[in-house]
Amino acid sequence: MAMLWKFMRVAKYSKTALSPKVKVRGIPTHSRHSSSKSVPSDFAASAPCSNTVELLGKSYPQDDYSNVTEKILSKVGKNLHNRKHHPLWLIKEQVKEHFYKHYLGRRGTPLFSVYDRLSPVVTVQQNFDSLLIPQNHASRRKEDNYYLNRDHMLRAHTSAHQWDLIHSGLDAFLAVGDVYRRDTIDNTHYPVFHQMEGVRLFSCHELFSSIKDGEGLQLFEQGHRTAHKQECHTMEAVRLVEFNLKQVLTKLMTHIFGDGLQVRWVDCYFPFTHPSFEMEINFQGEWMEVLGCGVMEQQLVNS
Repeated sequence: MAMLWKFMRVAKYSKTALSPKVKVRGIPTHSRHSSSKSVPSDFAASAPCSNTVELLGKSYPQDDYSNVTEKILSKVGKNLHNRKHHPLWLIKEQVKEHFYKHYLGRRGTPLFSVYDRLSPVVTVQQNFDSLLIPQNHASRRKEDNYYLNRDHMLRAHTSAHQWDLIHSGLDAFLAVGDVYRRDTIDNTHYPVFHQMEGVRLFSCHELFSSIKDGEGLQLFEQGHRTAHKQECHTMEAVRLVEFNLKQVLTKLMTHIFGDGLQVRWVDCYFPFTHPSFEMEINFQGEWMEVLGCGVMEQQLVNS
């Protein structure tokens, strides 16, 4: 079984890019785990001819789906979250410090590995198909995303890397990066923002070992999907994962914002988790959404 969470954009999460039927959530990175290098913005992108885009050292042929602008291309490679002492870097380091200190593996090393240099250019399959987002879903629209061509795009969420990281054998990781959505610019929206995301997979032993008389408990069953669980998960497993998930995130938000934080959980919908939740914190007398999370769809783990 797996749990997933994503921290929202720093200003405000865009409701425009995803209709009420789909919301997305985010992950941090340690340099020794990184798979790509930061590219200075001056050399990040160029369009030497009308039918090709050069971006991060690769060439992408344009087609009828291409809609990324030179202004947006100029933002790719800035990697503000990796610029030392930048506010985004400071937040990332706070989160890393918290996880490295409180979540350790069997040998006393950090349980979560961190990824903050993954390329923002992903395939449509990574951004949508790997997350079970239907072919006709509104979140795929050209009006809401930046496409290099029909097959490649600028990631709309850090969840685009989930499948690859799990497939590589990881069972606990954080990832952070710049993401891109075609938003109208106002005081709470900008087409380039940042997300952070975490994933943890549990074995039967990891989940039940601390439970009294937990030897007979199981992760899976042949049941029915309800509002509270997937058809393949036992209720005992879901309750423990949900408790662990909410406890981890409440501790993290307290670490970031301080003690005395008012928190509430709201049931919601994501295509890649069930059940799914959003955390809201009370800020200046109003409830503000700060992250989304849930129990990962077992189909994603199995795939």
